[in-house]
Amino acid sequence: MNTMTLSEKLKILSDAAKYDVACTSSGVDRKGTKGAIGNAVASGICHSFSADGRCISLLKILMTNECIFDCKYCVNRVSRDTKRATFTPDEICNLTMEFYKRNYIEGLFLSSGVLKNPTYTMELMYEILWKLRTKYRFQGYIHVKGIPGAASEIIERIGYLADRMSVNLELPTSEGMKRLTPQKSRKTILGPMRQIQMGIKTQKQELMVRSGQGRFVPAGQSTQMIIGATPESDYQIVSVAEALYAKYELKRVFYSAYIPMVQDALLPTLPGGPPLLREHRLYQADWLLRYYGFKADELLSQERPNFNIFLDPKCDWAIRHLEYFPVEVEKADYHMLLRVPGIGVKSAQRIVRARRMGKLDFPALKKMGIVLKRAQYFITCNGKMMNAVRIEENYITNQLVYAEQKKNWEISNTDSYRQLSLFDDWNITAPPVQEDGWKALTGQM
Repeated sequence: MNTMTLSEKLKILSDAAKYDVACTSSGVDRKGTKGAIGNAVASGICHSFSADGRCISLLKILMTNECIFDCKYCVNRVSRDTKRATFTPDEICNLTMEFYKRNYIEGLFLSSGVLKNPTYTMELMYEILWKLRTKYRFQGYIHVKGIPGAASEIIERIGYLADRMSVNLELPTSEGMKRLTPQKSRKTILGPMRQIQMGIKTQKQELMVRSGQGRFVPAGQSTQMIIGATPESDYQIVSVAEALYAKYELKRVFYSAYIPMVQDALLPTLPGGPPLLREHRLYQADWLLRYYGFKADELLSQERPNFNIFLDPKCDWAIRHLEYFPVEVEKADYHMLLRVPGIGVKSAQRIVRARRMGKLDFPALKKMGIVLKRAQYFITCNGKMMNAVRIEENYITNQLVYAEQKKNWEISNTDSYRQLSLFDDWNITAPPVQEDGWKALTGQM
């Protein structure tokens, strides 16, 4: 007889969910209506932060940590001796509503191990969403993790109740999956991705909503890859992400540094700890793919397959292509400005607007948000550089690496993979800095 309390289940299943990083701002607007509870805000469901910048506004849990699969890296693998727990649908509904009413959360991130089979598990998850949306009239943000191998009918039904769905790619290549997740296949993962993509696209084409149902996955879909458990290069990983964005129109690809939590002969030991700096570089490169117009084969190649750990990918690209620099900010087009280290999307737009009104200078560029400590090596303003610098690879590299050293050390020497939970006892009292809050809101954390 199971005598586990709800609090004990919550502690186990919220902790078990911390390794799934694929949750971010909602990407969907939905206003509250009379007789219903909750709403969703596109600009940031993740608007509540811990002292270190983490978003804590979603109730992020597993329905169960029971699982029939034996993925070698997973803390919930069937062969691992660990304490197991399972929520009932009603328990999750009650938890969500009670946490929401107390203003602890704005929505729900629901994942699960696999009970019996994928379809059976997703039927239970559908019951949870159906009760939240109908019985409890909850209109807050809901992100559901799809389970590969589940019947397409249940995925479709869940798609009309969830705001976002994600199906974890798990590992970057099929070879890695065969090695560490022999019970899963790339086909069973990509199938639901394609179904979600086509459901979103079909609804947009029809320009209508089915009677009695909501929009189909209005906030789109995302996925997650574990980095460092298998030997793929950064070039392979970024190329896979680029293909996923192009073929499946994903909103985000998340990268999760492998954390050696279980023992297995097929897993790396990682004496230096989780590859957090590598994960950070991949996120920076992902940003360049999605918003800056870069291609994977511009950033890396078969001959140069991994990122420079000492420099962010944009700086590294610029140093290797000094033939394009310095760029004159008064004349360069928007797309070239985006390739200048220290100039982001917003600041490039500000430059284009401001130079129509008059001449620019370096103090004005700084006010626009340009990071001149990086940009100064790659731009001129009215034909002049900010300081007397040499446009020479070794010189610029040394200057930028020195500036990055402290940041790189902080990334490599942190336990940031630990998820803040309601049961943490760190006694952190320092308020989050404004920059961390903004980055978490925009998905850059």
